[in-house]
Amino acid sequence: MAITKVLNIGDCGSGYHGKHLKAAIDYIKDFEKTDGGRLVGGINCQPDFAYDKMKSTKVKFGKTDKRQAYHFIISFEEGEVDDDTAFEITEKFAREYIGDDYEVVFSVHNNTNHKHGHIIFNSVSVKTGKKYRYEKGDWAKHIQPLTNRLCSEYGLSEIDIDADGKGINERYKERNKYRDEKIVWRDMVIRDVDSCIIQAVTYEDFLGLLKEKGYTIKQGKHMAVFMQGMKRYMRIDTFGDAYTKKSILERIKNEGIETYRKDTAKCPPRIVYCKFKRYRRVELTGLQKKYFAKLYRTGKLKKRPYSQAWKYRDEIKKMHKLHDQYSFLSKHGITDVSGLNDMADVLADKKKSINKDIGRIRRAEKAAGKLFEALNMIDELENSENCYRKGDEFFYEEHEQYVKFIGEIESHGYTIEEVRKLKDYYGSEYAKQRSRIKVVKRELKIAEELIREESKKSERQIAEKKEENRIQKKDRQPVK
Repeated sequence: MAITKVLNIGDCGSGYHGKHLKAAIDYIKDFEKTDGGRLVGGINCQPDFAYDKMKSTKVKFGKTDKRQAYHFIISFEEGEVDDDTAFEITEKFAREYIGDDYEVVFSVHNNTNHKHGHIIFNSVSVKTGKKYRYEKGDWAKHIQPLTNRLCSEYGLSEIDIDADGKGINERYKERNKYRDEKIVWRDMVIRDVDSCIIQAVTYEDFLGLLKEKGYTIKQGKHMAVFMQGMKRYMRIDTFGDAYTKKSILERIKNEGIETYRKDTAKCPPRIVYCKFKRYRRVELTGLQKKYFAKLYRTGKLKKRPYSQAWKYRDEIKKMHKLHDQYSFLSKHGITDVSGLNDMADVLADKKKSINKDIGRIRRAEKAAGKLFEALNMIDELENSENCYRKGDEFFYEEHEQYVKFIGEIESHGYTIEEVRKLKDYYGSEYAKQRSRIKVVKRELKIAEELIREESKKSERQIAEKKEENRIQKKDRQPVK
């Protein structure tokens, strides 16, 4: 018997839209809860890079804000399933209900008596860019019936669903500790409140800083805060005596960035000297040396091995390379070699086009080179000019140069501000095109690597086929 609960993961504000999504993915992949990571899987992404892949899909389709993802929890009856069965049911549910349209991370937590599967999938489709839409009644029409069918296939009991679309099994209503498992917000809120207290000068400043962090504040007898992704408001004074309104007002007066720095400076680092008795190591006798030499030569006594960390670096590089190749093929929907060649041609043309734009920007910069040089000299002489204006005749020479460079700019029909904006424009345009060509070069490199690998694979297959034909031909020849 299993029941499926549907949650959603909201936006965390313009500063870091996917903060809650990343925290949720890390939570369901927890090493301790998933049998050392064995009970973790993914669809359209590798679990270790799931958040980055989901984020890139959102950026690609321009849908980085609002609802970030959906979180399904499948809770199993205590003692009814083992780890592997729960994992198989969770994976089958993810593949049947979500399919290949979204990036999905799924896992099973076996750290409680009630095993439960977690499924998190991106709100934006990797294929169409459309957002998943949960309609009222989907749980009763599609989600729980699918869970029931999978449970039936594995010989597990099912949950009855009444006409209103609600499960009538009361045992699951009592099990909200496991069914409603969620990310704990307490530590994050305490950290944010402490940070705002240190920065605030008044209580109003403290409330304003909390709002800037994305919190909605409800004040009455008890102050409570709410952030998107939470289920309900959280009272501040439940964190301890240091978080009552009276204590917060006192802390705002006494705590601050300056006092915090002073407190940390009270105990500066220092070298501690201590005396200890040195014992001379006992020298080995000739017989002992001879005996140890025999042990070493026979292999019974070995030197301490050198670090093997260099081996892992190569494996990590290989893993990142495979992930980049997988992401590239998935992003562009490439399924065969011809599609790969076409994409390589498109990227090569794109690279040429961007290089032309960079060349155009550089030529325009070169044409305005004298204006920019004059502007640089004006900026260098600014302090000297200010001194001259205050009556310091020592800077008369610099003043004349300053006037000369201003005249040079004005002779071309520009003002200083116009030249400054023009310089900033060329700089930003160049940086933008450099960023674009960096991405294109990286993708083109991946495409060329894949083409070379496929070419080598094809050549190897042809060579193997020829060798096979040669052997068969040789076997058919009559023996003389």
